[in-house]
Amino acid sequence: MSHPRPSAPTPDPDRSEYDKMVAGDWYRYRVSPELVAMTAATQACCREINETYASDPERALLLMRDLLGSMGDAVQFRPPFYADYGSRLHIGDRSFLNADFLALGGGEITIGKDVLIGPSARLYTPNHPMDPDQRREGYERVLPVRIEDNVWLGGSVVVCPGVTIGESAVVGAGSVVTRDVPAGAFVAGNPARVIRPVAGEPGVR
Repeated sequence: MSHPRPSAPTPDPDRSEYDKMVAGDWYRYRVSPELVAMTAATQACCREINETYASDPERALLLMRDLLGSMGDAVQFRPPFYADYGSRLHIGDRSFLNADFLALGGGEITIGKDVLIGPSARLYTPNHPMDPDQRREGYERVLPVRIEDNVWLGGSVVVCPGVTIGESAVVGAGSVVTRDVPAGAFVAGNPARVIRPVAGEPGVR
């Protein structure tokens, strides 16, 4: 059964906060023991992954595979790695996550194949209400983030909720991506804007 998505937070006691979250509706993380327990378990697993990497990187990858919603072949990462909900994160074949990667919130995050993600990248899925009373009540709402195949994110890139980055796009270091990026585009800035196509221009930075 589908539920309409209200534009403003409204009480909905008939569904769990988790069900509202995965449906993309307004929910209250801080009043949900289920969500608090899920994030605590995920964060504990992230700590184990990061601590294990130095002595046994292969085991760290196995722990990550168990944590994530899906993980392709030949994925590589460098610690520290952090996620709120491991099951909501998907990483494709041969993708690389550099150090200090953060996947925040309970929105679905899909990283395609052959993606390069620079250090200190931030993928954000939660939004909070503009109304301060509703924020104090603890409401938030998640939107998915999608990074398609062959994308390169430079260091310290921030990707905001609901953004799709098209195939083979390049995002310059330090950029804040607030809207969808066309396939094959080089974008940079805060907010990020299209600078030029990347096709035929090796070494774009």
